[in-house]
Amino acid sequence: MKDVKIGGLTVSNDRPLTVIAGPCQLESREHAMMIAKEMARACDQAGAQFIFKASYDKANRTSLKGKRGLGIDAGLKILEEVRAEIGCPVLTDIHDAEQARIAGAVVDVIQIPAFLCRQTDLLLAAGETGCVVNIKKGQFLAPWDMPNVADKVASTGNEKILLTERGTSFGYNTLVADMRGLPEMAKTGYPVIMDATHSVQQPGGQGGSSGGQREFAPVMARAAVSLGIAGVFIETHEAPDTAPSDGPNMIPLNQMPKLVQTLMEFDRIAKDDPIRL
Repeated sequence: MKDVKIGGLTVSNDRPLTVIAGPCQLESREHAMMIAKEMARACDQAGAQFIFKASYDKANRTSLKGKRGLGIDAGLKILEEVRAEIGCPVLTDIHDAEQARIAGAVVDVIQIPAFLCRQTDLLLAAGETGCVVNIKKGQFLAPWDMPNVADKVASTGNEKILLTERGTSFGYNTLVADMRGLPEMAKTGYPVIMDATHSVQQPGGQGGSSGGQREFAPVMARAAVSLGIAGVFIETHEAPDTAPSDGPNMIPLNQMPKLVQTLMEFDRIAKDDPIRL
């Protein structure tokens, strides 16, 4: 299994769990700092590694009316300040090659959205930044397709790659998470991450926005971590029902400390006897 260094962390399928968590989109500096502090404290108490995530632009909203975020300049400034003040690595997603170069100068992890995971120029640009690249598996791809995707980034000489499962299209407005995909992607040796919140999303399920079943997000997280993976990706908010995006599938912030503790218990058991194909 490959070790990927992210700031002061070492992320691997064979090492203690990493929690990637934060709000769906950046709302303000104060809001980002509040969530980052709460999550850093919860992860520290549970013994989990922590990476803060948030998006400066949600470019794939269901409707033109959907709120997109603060924009790249203001968003990256906030992420830079979170990293400096909280002392944790930070992650954000990008949508074109130019954004890769701009974001790559600030963040620790560049994330490739699932819808864009086969865009060769985007993957090459992300790899060329030298940042860690987290690739979300497209809802339209099989897990055994992901080595081809990872190879595009690795061709730049950058093998600091994470592979993230976030569900597979299953009919209209529905996703299903196939847990077989996690050990399948782990065959690559790259750290595997489970996106527990987007896997319970209902894309476009509310007509002008996506729905979700947030009550099942902890179920997805526990099931995935029990297999022995590198990390779990969870979006969280203190008031999901009023969040500007993806509220229906985000876990309330006050539930996160207990969930992280539980996940670490599953992780310790799994790492003692991990499932490997």
